[in-house]
Amino acid sequence: MKILLAVDGSAFTKKMLAYLATHEDLFSTHNSYTLLTVSPQLAPRVRSAVGKDVVAAYHQEEAEKVLGPVTKFLLRHGIDAKTMAKVGHAGELISNTADSGKFDLVVMGSHGHGTFGNLVMGSVATQVLSHCKVPVLLVR
Repeated sequence: MKILLAVDGSAFTKKMLAYLATHEDLFSTHNSYTLLTVSPQLAPRVRSAVGKDVVAAYHQEEAEKVLGPVTKFLLRHGIDAKTMAKVGHAGELISNTADSGKFDLVVMGSHGHGTFGNLVMGSVATQVLSHCKVPVLLVR
């Protein structure tokens, strides 16, 4: 199975990894894993003030802060995952990556704000669920 793990470095990512580690059917070396983290785009004024190279270095550094610990966790369990870092709107990019990459499953942690919270604040998980054609497993 080809599995996309959407990670953001939060406590909810840790819960998702703990869940996977206790479910051998999902957490197996027979599956193919790709880690995806999405950083929000910096404001246009910031991008123009600091320059393209500084912005790229910043996004790379932020992605490594998220992907590094997750990669180490997976390697300790014998899983060598591919990594991807993107910049933009998380819900949209996760959905598009899952669909275009022909993944069998997307697994992600959810903050669990509830229906009212999602209406007011929006939710990456809600956006992924509504736009993604690939099955999504949310771990709370």
